[in-house]
Amino acid sequence: MEANGYGVVHFFPGGTQDQYEASIAAVHPGEGLLPEGQTFHAAGASEGGWTIMAVHESKESWEKFRDGILLPRMQQGIDGGFAAQPEETVIDLYKVMP
Repeated sequence: MEANGYGVVHFFPGGTQDQYEASIAAVHPGEGLLPEGQTFHAAGASEGGWTIMAVHESKESWEKFRDGILLPRMQQGIDGGFAAQPEETVIDLYKVMP
């Protein structure tokens, strides 16, 4: 089975929209823009916190973003951003529909 992308779901227990806005501003290249290799991004309130869903072209593009941008900026601390690491689920995607 050939994968058609790599899905990442992050759940931040107790996370809020304000924390999301601060965090996304620090790790995305600009308003409405996706990081290189990311093809889809969605986020919203969910039971007990905040959930972010992203689709990357490949596991490698996810790891490049995670290791080169996301983790370093989170470890530096993002003013007003999420305070703790998320619960993470990754998915080798079989199908992505537009």
